[in-house]
Amino acid sequence: MSFDSRQFLANVSEAPGVYRMLDEQGDTLYVGKARRLRARLASYFRGALNTKTQALVGRIHDVQVTVTNSETEALLLEQTLIKELRPPYNILLRDDKSYPFIFVTDRHPYPALEYKRARARRDDGRYLGPYPSSGAVRESLSLMQRIFRIRNCEDSIFAHRTRPCLQYQIHRCSAPCVGYINQEDYRRDLEHAVQCLEGKSEQVTSELTREMEAASEALAFEDAARLRDQIQQLRQLQQRQFVDTAGGDADVFALASRPGALCISVLTMRQGRLLGARHHAPANGLDLPEDALLGDFVSQFYLGQAREIPGEVIVSHPVPDAGLIASALSERAGKRIRLTDQVRGHRAQWRELARTNAEQQLAGQLANQSQLAKRFEALRETLSLQDVPRRLECYDISHSHGEATVASCVVFDINGPRKSDYRRFNIEGVAAGDDYAAMRQVLIRRFKRLADGEGERPDILIVDGGKGQLNMAREAFAELGVTGVVLLGVAKGTTRKAGLETLYVETVDNSLDLEGASPALHLIQHIRDESHRFAIAGHRARRDKTRRTSTLQEIPGVGPRRRRELLRFFGGLHGVKQASREELAKVPGISATMAETIHRALHG
Repeated sequence: MSFDSRQFLANVSEAPGVYRMLDEQGDTLYVGKARRLRARLASYFRGALNTKTQALVGRIHDVQVTVTNSETEALLLEQTLIKELRPPYNILLRDDKSYPFIFVTDRHPYPALEYKRARARRDDGRYLGPYPSSGAVRESLSLMQRIFRIRNCEDSIFAHRTRPCLQYQIHRCSAPCVGYINQEDYRRDLEHAVQCLEGKSEQVTSELTREMEAASEALAFEDAARLRDQIQQLRQLQQRQFVDTAGGDADVFALASRPGALCISVLTMRQGRLLGARHHAPANGLDLPEDALLGDFVSQFYLGQAREIPGEVIVSHPVPDAGLIASALSERAGKRIRLTDQVRGHRAQWRELARTNAEQQLAGQLANQSQLAKRFEALRETLSLQDVPRRLECYDISHSHGEATVASCVVFDINGPRKSDYRRFNIEGVAAGDDYAAMRQVLIRRFKRLADGEGERPDILIVDGGKGQLNMAREAFAELGVTGVVLLGVAKGTTRKAGLETLYVETVDNSLDLEGASPALHLIQHIRDESHRFAIAGHRARRDKTRRTSTLQEIPGVGPRRRRELLRFFGGLHGVKQASREELAKVPGISATMAETIHRALHG
């Protein structure tokens, strides 16, 4: 029996709460929260839905609702249920391990720096971190052992040593187990290591410098040399770290997405120092927009798992319900938590660093050889080609109201973007804003060079622009006699949303509408977006160069001082161009003869 949404909605509360969508077997498909349950649930059955949401609704057999006292309570319950039920259409974090820490006990005369997966309940020492990964912990431990020679052995081994181990021989331990260092000196080294882990390496360096100078004055040259080596190693460590003197604790979330792939990078900043990063690639089961996806991810990251929440959470996009999420995080942490995308200074640098990490990670995902091979094979099947295409070329036009028109040519092969073959073409001699004429010019220039033996012939040529651009490409090919190249036009949908493109193969009468999840469409979107980016970058560079170059610079006898006086007198280049010969001659330093030269140069 199909689900009767009308009868169901007639009895749903308007209160805040959580809903679970169940399939025919009673398994949970999706868990969501709502400020007003009836209005939110009605949107699934009465609104225009994307393909993935339609698939979800088609599988609904029942919806179970839990009313809560507040929206914050609904958010907390939602994340608890997602963690417990792991529904297929929700954002799911695959790695639910807690962050690791470095632990220093208070119960041993010679404490070690220890790796701990989670903070213990008992207060028996200091926990440093959290760190984003076990690798970050082990790297930090290795540095501290190399610089300060802190032991890393188990207490049971320490208690039964009768002679130094190999760590002492390679200068990575001071051998406290056999009394080679007294407790006071060991504790001082340990405290220095802890201060470095807390981001206070400059303070430690200053202290060691004073100790080195004192040892040198006391003629204790071996001690001075050892301190000198520690200082040098700390300086190298400081150069590798991202340190900001303003400090601050924050987790920074940045989302990057392209058709068929997305990445969310999480940077851990403690006391102004980058401890490391984690990268996640959650499945976007309902094809959510980036802001909603990031908000759901942040909620589940903290509320669905036991994690330490810093005082500030920085996100790359404004997220819906930011106030609600911050309230829930504050309630969970027992302190005020700030969630924001509006940051300045060193926090803005953190956000940009997170974005860079996300983009870099995403580029690695898209460059994955197996994924690329799958997409090329899917494109071959979609276009009914005999062989997998070896070379794709995509062309796009960019300008600002006809100014500084630039065309781009981007090339992909089975290994992904082939940037050495990218080309830009400055378009001249066409009417401003005539993209069709610009496309015709660039294709004729490109394939005339190909006829002269310059470059490789593409298997598929893609034009961004749909029917008109495809027809123009056909005319250019007919004029040049080009054969054996598949023409493909990409037209954006009415909403211009990724996934709703229409493809035209060879002619405008042969159209294809691929599913948003199609690997072939993802490949086409990837090369189209790369071509668009490359064209815009070229156009902006050309436009800015033109705007930065004053035509006054080309006039003989008009140097920097005269240009400055002219622009100051008339308020800009436009005023200079509108001035008569007599008005130009009134400018300090401009004679009648020079005024005539300037007027003739500007007006022909």
